[in-house]
Amino acid sequence: MLTSKLSVSLCLGLALLGSGGIATGAADQKVISSIDLKTPFGARSDWRIITKQGPEAYNPAVDDKEPGAISLCLSKAPEATCDPALRTSLAGAPSDLFDHPHFLDTVQVVWARANEPLLWVETASLNSTDGNQLKLSEALAYRRVSDSFERVYEKVVGHNNNEEVRFVTSGPLKGDIISVEPTSNAPFGFWVTLNAQSAGQAYRQVLRYRSATRYGDGNPLAVIDSEMPNIESRLGAWKTGQRLPLPASGCAKPHLVKTELWCS
Repeated sequence: MLTSKLSVSLCLGLALLGSGGIATGAADQKVISSIDLKTPFGARSDWRIITKQGPEAYNPAVDDKEPGAISLCLSKAPEATCDPALRTSLAGAPSDLFDHPHFLDTVQVVWARANEPLLWVETASLNSTDGNQLKLSEALAYRRVSDSFERVYEKVVGHNNNEEVRFVTSGPLKGDIISVEPTSNAPFGFWVTLNAQSAGQAYRQVLRYRSATRYGDGNPLAVIDSEMPNIESRLGAWKTGQRLPLPASGCAKPHLVKTELWCS
């Protein structure tokens, strides 16, 4: 797997910034995304998620300007208060620049099961000195009886070491959420974790194992794609001899190398 060297901890980047957050007034923010949730969720109220972004912010970690802080508001109406079900801080209490999201990677309605939509939101922090970022992924389900949203999954990972959180949109694992994070000891690989829905759309961990994929093994695939045969095999969704589970595109010559998927 192509990767940079084990990066300096993001905490070092946090230390460099200290607690120098940039305050942005509401008047300085511009709407960059506004999504109706009443229709796809069949909500009783006019739920909507609105994302605003402030002006560019100076990031001393990279000695340059980067996109301004974003504020996400999940509410029943434009004048309503923002619902705390949507997490808006990446690392706990907003005490410094890395706690605030500055990049809106994804905000969309996804379907885990037929007629059971989820709100999937991915945000990211500013870059640290080594180019790392905090990335937050979260899923929210709508509860019609209480006319409210509930956070059913959340995960924060880094960026430099091929970490990823992925909501699976098709195939036998549709609706599951897979995350990969680097191991801290040799042989250096990844912890692969799969969360699946249980009753009430809440997610629970059903699989966690140490990957066959290794750092620096030269495989250009994302870790989740290279590990998909192992993931599906452990869940009984794929067996040796069946067609290999492949990424959406770019796998002309699929084959296994010690149970790891390669495409060349």
